[in-house]
Amino acid sequence: MSADLEATLNKRVALARQYIGVGDWENAKRNLELAQEIDPENAEVFEAFALVYQSTGEFEMAESQFRAALKADPTLSRARNNFAAFLYSQGRFSEAEREFSTVTEDTLYSGRPMAFLNLGLCRLQLDNPAGAEAAFTRALSMDRRNSVALLEMGFLRLEAGDTDEAKRYHGAYRTVSPQQSPRGLLLGLQIADATGDQDALGSYELALRNLYPDSPEYREWMERQSR
Repeated sequence: MSADLEATLNKRVALARQYIGVGDWENAKRNLELAQEIDPENAEVFEAFALVYQSTGEFEMAESQFRAALKADPTLSRARNNFAAFLYSQGRFSEAEREFSTVTEDTLYSGRPMAFLNLGLCRLQLDNPAGAEAAFTRALSMDRRNSVALLEMGFLRLEAGDTDEAKRYHGAYRTVSPQQSPRGLLLGLQIADATGDQDALGSYELALRNLYPDSPEYREWMERQSR
């Protein structure tokens, strides 16, 4: 391919990604079709088409385009990561775990810390706490301010009966997320309950009720209290 054609293809893909970013699916597809006329087997074009179809709810077409992208370039970790996220969103956790695991093996991929995080979330869904903890630990070794990994490690340590470590992870989570999520407050509640800290228990319960009264976490806590 000539340098001019390659530059035109890259420009079309970049434009398409901009349109995807603002939800303009028709202009995104128009640019991708023009790019595909230049290179019918381009992995980046297939992946961008997949993102369009995923966003418009055409999931079979999205999966087909993701698979075409990875067939065209098995080393394109961004496409594999997005495919894994697609599988996760479809509740296909075993398949997603396999793809995220492959992504984490690419030491040059900039999204590797997030891939480890998502690998851990997959393993939680697959009832593999030890595997999840290993993945979250790797995520935190690359990004120690990863709030989701800190929070999930807190839950895992609490479930293992290690309240001191659970408190440590929750403290680190609070440092990076001063405005706690409902799940963060739920972890604080469960730690306070496990350690008998009535002051913290009251404080977290009040915060959860006032800030997130309609959250699943608040409902879960109230159901637990009524047992």
